[in-house]
Amino acid sequence: MKSTTKPLPTADRRVLRTREALRVAMMRLMVARGWDAIDVQALCEQANVGRSTFYLHFANKEELLNASFSDLRDGLLAHTPATSAIPNQLAFVGGLIAHVHEAQDVFRALLGRRSGQYVQNRFRELLVEMVHAELPVVKSRAWMSQAQAHYLGGALFEVLAWWLGGNRPHKPAEIEALFRAWSQPALQPLPYPGHNGPLGI
Repeated sequence: MKSTTKPLPTADRRVLRTREALRVAMMRLMVARGWDAIDVQALCEQANVGRSTFYLHFANKEELLNASFSDLRDGLLAHTPATSAIPNQLAFVGGLIAHVHEAQDVFRALLGRRSGQYVQNRFRELLVEMVHAELPVVKSRAWMSQAQAHYLGGALFEVLAWWLGGNRPHKPAEIEALFRAWSQPALQPLPYPGHNGPLGI
């Protein structure tokens, strides 16, 4: 059967190749040098592109990083089954942990001391965004969902940093099970405002 998908125009393929080359260059340089030691010139040399080409796609290295994190999020969501074995329970977590394990050197650079505060904060924000997207939101208590997402996203960040920081041999399935066990109480439905209890406000 012939594919009905139309091939991308040459210009679009060139854009994708350039962006991918810059993304790979950034990850390699982060492993080798750390975030703070990377500049646009180093990225261009590593990716074998000109500075003018870089600035056609990104304003600075921070924008490149943010685009890479967005691609990571989209890739994880695309490979998350529509019907998860654990519905509404952070279905992306298993895929994320497996991906982190497969690219340990890169994520160790992302989460370690050499990554810089900006990188760590942005990755933590990404996790919070992904958690929040899976939580039910009631307008009258939206602040609770936001706090819940920060609690869980922050916990996931710290577990991943702990796992990679000490070269611990635990398997991805073990880390996922650990995080899910600890996060279950925080995933329980929150009481509505006005109900009796500590959150009934």
